[in-house]
Amino acid sequence: MKLPYHIVDVFAENKLEGNQLAVVMDEQGISGALMQKIALEMNFSETTFITAVDNEKLVYKVRIFTKESELPFAGHPTLGTAYVIQQNVIGKPVKKLTLDLKAGMIPVTFNYTDNKPSILWMKQLDPVFGKTHDPKAIVEFLGLNPEDIDTDYPIQEVSTGVYFFMIPVKTSDAVKRVKLDTDKLKEYTNDTDAKWPLIFCREPEKPENHIKCRMITTFGEDPATGSANGCLAGYLVKHRYFGEPEIDVRVEQGAEMNRPSILYLKAKEMGEEIEVNVGGKVVAVAEGHLV
Repeated sequence: MKLPYHIVDVFAENKLEGNQLAVVMDEQGISGALMQKIALEMNFSETTFITAVDNEKLVYKVRIFTKESELPFAGHPTLGTAYVIQQNVIGKPVKKLTLDLKAGMIPVTFNYTDNKPSILWMKQLDPVFGKTHDPKAIVEFLGLNPEDIDTDYPIQEVSTGVYFFMIPVKTSDAVKRVKLDTDKLKEYTNDTDAKWPLIFCREPEKPENHIKCRMITTFGEDPATGSANGCLAGYLVKHRYFGEPEIDVRVEQGAEMNRPSILYLKAKEMGEEIEVNVGGKVVAVAEGHLV
């Protein structure tokens, strides 16, 4: 095949932290079935494939695969792929480029320090707010107690391309104690748009941050989840979690996996909509070819 690939850490303040991503340059037009096999071989939470390049318009068609299936959108693959494109396809600083994903056109904006990318920002789709849920039912698959849930705010399904459960808890201890029962989760989510929970609280480990969260799926824990945190950003604004119609916060994720991650969230009300931006740093780790 001789397909070039790059491995990067996304939402990583330092190398070998954050969420790992493999980015494959699909220069040969390989099939979706082969992409799925490559994603399984890479064994990261997601692998992306750059399938079309337009350096004039700075628009790049990209497909995203987990180890199990293709996704219409995911956060850390968006930022990580944009970083790889800027560094290895464009080869010079640009202010913005756009990824053409199955969920839609997602712009990514770059900040630079000494001509090197620092924080990358993606403007996500406007959040859509779905059903709310009874805490007593939710704690059944989280391994928590009803009193762990922060009932000042709803448990709600939210999407900026993919639906997630937003689950507010009272303490960082509750976040740490989550033990997902995947069978109960699968049973509960048979009739829900959201399939995976984001559990969060306002007790971060470090004082410069604002929120601690965990994201656990049916195939394991995720060290940093940009798509779910985009939903969280919209949720925080809608429900005035910090008392204001606008937020600018830092979120911790991944500590329980020894993959500490920082996600930067900005969101504000714009009339009847909420504008959501999720940012993070990206670090290059490895490159090579699939043979």
